[in-house]
Amino acid sequence: MLVFFTILPLLGIFPLLFIKKKNCVSIKNFSLLWSLLVLNSNVILLFYFDSSSTQFQLVYEIPWLQIFEYNIALALDSISLLMTLLTTFLFPACILILWNFNKVALTRLYMIIFFVLESILLTAFCSLDLLVFYVLFEATLIPMFLIIGIFGSRERKIRASYLLFLYTLFSSLLMLLSILFLYQKVGTTNYIALTTLQLDSLSEKFCWVSFFIAFAVKLPMFPFHIWLPEAHCEAPTSGSVLLAGILLKLGSFGLIRYNLCIFQDASAFFSPVVFTFSSLGIIYASLFVLQQVDLKKIIAYSSVGHMSLILLGIFSNSFISIVGAITLMLSHGITSSALFMLIGVLYERHNTRIIKYYSGLVQVMPLFSTFFVTFSLANLALPSTSNFIGEVLILVGCFFTNTWSVVFAALGVILSASYSLWLSNRILFGNVKSIACYSFRDLNRVEVALLLPFLLLTFFFGVFPNIIFWLVSFGTNN
Repeated sequence: MLVFFTILPLLGIFPLLFIKKKNCVSIKNFSLLWSLLVLNSNVILLFYFDSSSTQFQLVYEIPWLQIFEYNIALALDSISLLMTLLTTFLFPACILILWNFNKVALTRLYMIIFFVLESILLTAFCSLDLLVFYVLFEATLIPMFLIIGIFGSRERKIRASYLLFLYTLFSSLLMLLSILFLYQKVGTTNYIALTTLQLDSLSEKFCWVSFFIAFAVKLPMFPFHIWLPEAHCEAPTSGSVLLAGILLKLGSFGLIRYNLCIFQDASAFFSPVVFTFSSLGIIYASLFVLQQVDLKKIIAYSSVGHMSLILLGIFSNSFISIVGAITLMLSHGITSSALFMLIGVLYERHNTRIIKYYSGLVQVMPLFSTFFVTFSLANLALPSTSNFIGEVLILVGCFFTNTWSVVFAALGVILSASYSLWLSNRILFGNVKSIACYSFRDLNRVEVALLLPFLLLTFFFGVFPNIIFWLVSFGTNN
């Protein structure tokens, strides 16, 4: 069942090849239906998942390289299940974003890239083998390189795609060396076998640093975040949604699954360093975002702050904070994706993302303004939203571990409220700047239908967070 689930997006490519390239409507309709089928298959897996078990479930081994007795293993635990649900939820949304995509010759290519990327991500989250995870971790770069480089919106898109590719590729080379070192030590790269591994102190620290650098760049952690704002600005809206919604979570997922669970002593040893960089990242991102004039850069830098807070929770040595970090991962994937969609709506209508050209939108775009204010408030962790639950759990769990980090993190939360309210006030209220924007169109039915599930999930997990707690508390292997 799990193997079929991970390759199901790839199976959708073959019917696309038989649809005429010029028939964009049929390509989009089929792609949307197939992505919803993948989402439904993931929901079915949810019913097969036993949250009372602490073991990996639906384990399946695929024989490969029998000369070396090497098998590829796939399995689910609660964290990977939540990440696959987030992934399969975002891809239909990205296809709906492309409903007005007018490049006939490239529509089918776009959908094929989407399905390839979705299959890679699902397999990465379900993988129980370090080497396979590394290959898939690197393989996500190719579809994203194409999405930004081919379908990007501005002239610097080639530079942005190379920044994303080179930063992640070179930062992961040490992780590959560590995986080969572990294979030489144990004779396997199976995750379950490696959790029982006892390494000497120096080897464990070297492996931890190698894995951490790879995942910190993907996260991205300050000061390895330079590629993220550039990639967001040049990516199309669907690329920004995937980048913020799920690809950044691949880094935090790797830190929880591998750094925290395999190298436990090294994680405790390096936690003060992580606390320092996390605190700096939260403050830096919150201050730097106040200087930005590009709407996408504002949300991008706010993502740096949120991911730094997640990093703080992961290495807090507190179960409450780790649960909060997982909750915030899920919440950030929903709220930041919605904000990028709303900014994409403005860019599609007016061909600019510079703040000074927008003012008084509440008078001419009331639906847009309602969604934008709601998601901005969720982004600053308003009570009753899912972000609030995640941030509070992180801060409460970290308080007894490192009080000063909590002080800086709380200051970052206050600053995030400042820039979120400033942004909403700047573009929504005041006099309409009709000189910059000649005509205004509010959200249409497709855009409202696209944003409504994000809104409902934001408040649903904020009011009923026990669903996430229940899964994480009992359905996690470590």
